[in-house]
Amino acid sequence: MADDDPDQRRDWRGECVDCEACPHRDRLSTKRCDPRAACVQDRRAVLVQAFFARNPDLSDDYLSHPWFLVRVQAVRRATVFRLPPLLTDPDPDVRWAITQRLPRAQVLKLRDDPDPRVRIGVAGRLQDGDLVPLMNDTDPAVRATVARRITPGMLVLMVHDADPEVRRVVARRIGNDWLRTMIWDECPEVRLDVAQRLDPEQLAPLARDPDVRVRHTVAERIDLPHLDLLEDDPDDLIRETARARRPHGLKPPPGAAILSPFVRTDPP
Repeated sequence: MADDDPDQRRDWRGECVDCEACPHRDRLSTKRCDPRAACVQDRRAVLVQAFFARNPDLSDDYLSHPWFLVRVQAVRRATVFRLPPLLTDPDPDVRWAITQRLPRAQVLKLRDDPDPRVRIGVAGRLQDGDLVPLMNDTDPAVRATVARRITPGMLVLMVHDADPEVRRVVARRIGNDWLRTMIWDECPEVRLDVAQRLDPEQLAPLARDPDVRVRHTVAERIDLPHLDLLEDDPDDLIRETARARRPHGLKPPPGAAILSPFVRTDPP
């Protein structure tokens, strides 16, 4: 419940709210308007939101309201056929709200919107081929959204993204064949995500990784024939983890020691 202090009841211009002058004063008796909890005139967002929740039938009437917050709330419940003119609304919050309502074919018109928040909203609605242009978006948050939505088979185009957080999303979703190419990523968090997903028999190249978190994950998951790669690790916990996994009395198979000098190098 909002504060009913008259000094707090001001509109978006800072003027006092006057219920008697409100065109919806007839709704006071039905609680569809409530000066303490649901008011389209009040500057407080929670009251505006509550007003449209109680009066969705009035949403169309407020799509051209001068205050952006009212337009945002009206967009959420307005008739969808009334929304296309707001694709060019001057406020990015309104344009973002539009991306959540309009069909994807119309949302495409905002793919090059100047505000990254709007482009994130667009990326959250598009699929596959329509997302490709956003793979090279200037904002990493947009590219991360693309990486979360695009078909895993297309993520090969993003394995070398400049932002490590985007590459982490890629590492969590890309197919196994291409995941192996990310073993040599410069970011340890990316390599950690790779180590958590690769098949156990593919983890040997990460057994000498410079990051202790990566090596510990490898020690927990690597296949038994390659455990010896970690049993002499300089970190006590990693050595203990590797040695604890070897069945009692089982020795490394002949030739396993040949693999022990695995050092991360650039792939051919």
